[in-house]
Amino acid sequence: MRLVWLAMFVLPLAGQVNMIEGARIRPHVKFLASDLLEGRGVGTRGGQLAVDYIAAQLGSMGLNVRYQEVPLVSVTPQPSSTLSAAKGGKTLPFEWMTGFTGRSLQQVPSTGFTAEAVFVGHGITAPEFGWHDYEGVDVKGKVVVLFTNEPPSDDPKFFGGKALTYYGRWTYKYEEAARRGATAVLIVHTTPTAGYGWGVVQGHGREQPQVKRRTGEPALALAGWLSASAAERLFEMAGMTLDGALNAANARGFRAKALGVMVKGKMDSALRDIVTTNVVGTVEGSDPVLKNEAVVLTAHWDHLGIGEAVNNDRIYNGAVDNATGCAMLLEMARAWASLQPKPERTALFVFVTAEESGLLGSEYYAENPLIPAGRTVVNLNFDVCYPFGRTSDVVLDGADRTTFWPVVRSVAKQFNLTITGDAHPEQGHFYRSDHFSMAKVGVPAFSVAQGDHFLGKPEGYGEKVFQEYNEKNYHAPSDEYRETWDFSGMEQIARFGFTLGLEAANLNALPTWNAGDEFLAAREKSLGR
Repeated sequence: MRLVWLAMFVLPLAGQVNMIEGARIRPHVKFLASDLLEGRGVGTRGGQLAVDYIAAQLGSMGLNVRYQEVPLVSVTPQPSSTLSAAKGGKTLPFEWMTGFTGRSLQQVPSTGFTAEAVFVGHGITAPEFGWHDYEGVDVKGKVVVLFTNEPPSDDPKFFGGKALTYYGRWTYKYEEAARRGATAVLIVHTTPTAGYGWGVVQGHGREQPQVKRRTGEPALALAGWLSASAAERLFEMAGMTLDGALNAANARGFRAKALGVMVKGKMDSALRDIVTTNVVGTVEGSDPVLKNEAVVLTAHWDHLGIGEAVNNDRIYNGAVDNATGCAMLLEMARAWASLQPKPERTALFVFVTAEESGLLGSEYYAENPLIPAGRTVVNLNFDVCYPFGRTSDVVLDGADRTTFWPVVRSVAKQFNLTITGDAHPEQGHFYRSDHFSMAKVGVPAFSVAQGDHFLGKPEGYGEKVFQEYNEKNYHAPSDEYRETWDFSGMEQIARFGFTLGLEAANLNALPTWNAGDEFLAAREKSLGR
């Protein structure tokens, strides 16, 4: 099988890869990031325009197009929502969007609570690391106060060292607190612990789709955040300091502590049902048996829609995040559809919805796949590509955890690319993009991203532009398309990802996760072992 593919496919491969052009990627980015699409919000006119555009493009390229409906409930927190803390006759109010933000997960028009506050450090239960923030405390019906992220360490065997694990993600904090019966969660925000500014957190107070809640399923009345200044005042009321609380949370042997403070809250929400859409373009494989297995390539089409005005601009265009990934995926789909002969396995180009809402579209696809996880070779995800040119390196966080790694290294060598680690492992990028949904069901999955060594640019340039984007443009209206952008880097990453996909489509055996990996058990289950 492999020799036949080598004879028939390798020689024309270079020409097919070279078909992928930055000049073809540009117009997709320009349209998807245009004001016409109003920020591609889920459940909006602009979002539907994005879906229609992607489907039309895939159809014109000759792919079989399928729509996968994803039922959600949109929850918009209202400014009438309130939060305060009280102790000894003193009441401390927190202002909406400046002192606190967040949303109710109960999917009701209004919900209120008055409950004791308990400080639970980082809110982590990780027996494999000997860490038990909830040990000895019952938080049922309580409000838990905690820090995001996880205990800092340079030891890669302890919470991944400097790399953030899922325990550090805010989604985990809410899930664990709900499992333990908490009424509400208040995550203390600081830019160093979160890795992003308060402006990003304020997005939790805007309209947010949620997967429809099942009857009887536990849900938080408030999944919230406190600003650093608000948290400082709360801890002061409890006889503590913000820095002291963080130091305590980071220390081994931390024990949860009742703050002696009552927290009262009321969350008002506007609700509406949403049916949003994943768009899937399929190119069937050429092998009569292996065509029932698939390579899945993903990118999320959604962004934040229309929100709070910044410099009189209310449209959150999402040009880099993630019109770039969608545009590259469209160009890869076009090239794949033109291949003759076709690769042995089927290729699915999946444009998922509601990534910005917590990976909801990819989670829905992972639980309702067109081809089962046990017959999915690999998931290659494309989320954000910077328009600053080509790099000498590529970041493939998580690829080294799979048995697909030797192929990845070989393709990187072919492209003269050095594989570098995530420059910001403390931000937990692996758990913040759609490949994570696929990994949870066992599929070897990772994102394909640029490194930060830009060709022809001075040392440190990549870090500089990343910081500038993160501070000024990430989840902001200023993430807009510009005619001056250099698309050669997107061309480079699309060609590289395309080649990885082709290799996966013609492997002799399905890859898996390495021994001891957190996702291996799910892979074994999906393979029926």
